[in-house]
Amino acid sequence: MDKMYYDIDKNKVPQHIAIIMDGNGRWAKSRMMPRTYGHKAGVETIRKVVKEAKRLGVKYLTLYAFSTENWKRPKDEVSALMKLLVTYLRRELAELDKNDVKINTIGDISKLPEVCVAELNKSKEETKDNKSLVLTLALNYGGRADILDAVKLTCKDLLEGKLEIDNIDEDVFAAYLDTKDIVDPDLVVRTSGEQRLSNFLLWEIAYSEFYYTDIHWPDFDEEELQKAIYSYQNRDRRFGGVK
Repeated sequence: MDKMYYDIDKNKVPQHIAIIMDGNGRWAKSRMMPRTYGHKAGVETIRKVVKEAKRLGVKYLTLYAFSTENWKRPKDEVSALMKLLVTYLRRELAELDKNDVKINTIGDISKLPEVCVAELNKSKEETKDNKSLVLTLALNYGGRADILDAVKLTCKDLLEGKLEIDNIDEDVFAAYLDTKDIVDPDLVVRTSGEQRLSNFLLWEIAYSEFYYTDIHWPDFDEEELQKAIYSYQNRDRRFGGVK
């Protein structure tokens, strides 16, 4: 697919887009189908969005796939989500690798089912040298948990004499976060009409632009991604300063 729906400046495409994929359940409910039906449709959207992001020149794409709070959902829904993750990785790995996409994760994936951990590690290993697009899946991820873990690691290094307290600045602290190898998001997209962060990348989005859409995630397509990028390109980013 090479159609351009919006007049996007390829030289000003956000380097990093982070997406809160919301609305699978509501999309399914509107069709009188179970929530798992919506999650399956949402996986198809991931395929389209990853392909389009790479085509447009996005370098980092981070998807909020499963939060630390999502364990509270019904067990059958959690189980279905985990199976979908495995299915996606097994089905898409070869294509992602062929298209120079690197698979990355943030969050404590050790708490996921063993088959998920195995597929994630395999996918990350096989795509580790790819450079065109870094696809980060946030799994069992929470922004507060990541910050707390970083604080603990910082304190540990202080106690062991590896750090001097006066030398700790934003860059030093950020190196302890799960996202240490990823640039901060330029644009955060949330689908399905909700306008909250839901514990996503709380440190990293300090100066990100936000784009909210009423479109449910299964209906978010190439045109909608271009629309979000077009909106981003028509904003004046000041980073706290004055222009």
